[in-house]
Amino acid sequence: MFDFEKLDIYKVVKDLNTKTYSFINQAQNIDNQFIEQWKRASLAVVLNLAEGVSRITADDKRNLIALSRGNVFKCAALLQAMKDLNLIEENEYQEFYNDYETASKMLLGMFRSFK
Repeated sequence: MFDFEKLDIYKVVKDLNTKTYSFINQAQNIDNQFIEQWKRASLAVVLNLAEGVSRITADDKRNLIALSRGNVFKCAALLQAMKDLNLIEENEYQEFYNDYETASKMLLGMFRSFK
């Protein structure tokens, strides 16, 4: 088992990525531009976290964790834009938003731990 697989935050973002892809695959009315950006950002959250855990120095770890968190913010901004354009239902928006907020807080805690 790789080190990143043992982390609670990894499980959270991996499940959120799966949930995102499942939602996207069922979405009928969302513009392809939103879909592609959301897919890339969602996957980048997971991949940057995994890569960050592998790094040796605290600075390298922090940089990749910050990139992971930045992609969480990108996902949240995409969600807000989709909500504003009525491309996502309020309940679906709120569920994703809450999940991204949780991931962001966990990543920030992890970032702060590498000093």
